[in-house]
Amino acid sequence: MYRLIFLFIFLFWAGLFQPALGHESQPGSVELVEIGEDRYRVTWKAPIYYGKPHPARLELPESWQTLGQPTERRRANDIVFERVVTIGQRGLDGSILKFPGLETTITDVYVRVKRADGSQATSVVRPTKPWTELRGERPWYETSREYLFLGFHHILLGIDHLLFVLGLLLIVKNRVMLIKTITSFTVAHSVTLGIATLGYAQAPLPPLNAAIALSILFLGPEIVRVKRGQTSLTIRYPWLIAFGFGLLHGFGFASGLSTTGMPQAELPWALLCFNVGVELGQLLFVFTALGLVWAFRTLQVHWPRWVLWLPGYTVGSLGAYWTIQRTVMLIRGF
Repeated sequence: MYRLIFLFIFLFWAGLFQPALGHESQPGSVELVEIGEDRYRVTWKAPIYYGKPHPARLELPESWQTLGQPTERRRANDIVFERVVTIGQRGLDGSILKFPGLETTITDVYVRVKRADGSQATSVVRPTKPWTELRGERPWYETSREYLFLGFHHILLGIDHLLFVLGLLLIVKNRVMLIKTITSFTVAHSVTLGIATLGYAQAPLPPLNAAIALSILFLGPEIVRVKRGQTSLTIRYPWLIAFGFGLLHGFGFASGLSTTGMPQAELPWALLCFNVGVELGQLLFVFTALGLVWAFRTLQVHWPRWVLWLPGYTVGSLGAYWTIQRTVMLIRGF
């Protein structure tokens, strides 16, 4: 019965964040670099999802004047818009950047300001508030809160990551082994998250997304084997498989942080807070699942026998669908 409950939990989560299926929360970014008195170079990187341009656009303050001809470059994963502007005598602080269309997405936008005196400031624009007011450097606790929420937001919208965790929950029955397995997954993706964010290793996004989908597909048959009373390396040592695939998923988590262009002084603290946010979101999902299992057992709800086979086939089917979809997109990209 607990397998069916886990399936319902995931389907509810997927329905709640349906646009996020396929891990489409890759953020956009805006960078403003001071290049002279009252002059800034503005670079807006709008992500591309499955060949479609981002629906949001950058709207600068009306008082800002564009100098010269704006440029536009299309790359594999984004479109880069660049222009030089003069901001006038009012200065930068208090100016408002707007992102019309962002409210229809699940995408955050990172805004970074680099001044000529060396000072830097970052902020995050979310779909619920598609604008930001430019300010100077922020206190450490505001930075911590920002990146903590980013990590929490990133994992809850990363339905493919949550489906992998769900697959682990469906395979592991022993509580001690479950703790060991989830801990192994956490340690592994924390390692590659740090390595990727610090710039020591990189993973191209299209093949990475295909590989993450393949890891979900891998768990589908294992869930069916558990139901049949069979065994395998994954069933005997789920923590080992969780660690191996966790290294892969860590690069996926890093995609939500590495594009921020954060100042080096903020990097270690931002990385820590982002990772804590990811873990809090993951624990929320796990405890929600376990809590509902306990509730349904207490209520002694009984399901038809054939229904209990659905979770394994659902996980495998979604994994197969995403693997095919992302592989086709990867091939088209070459």
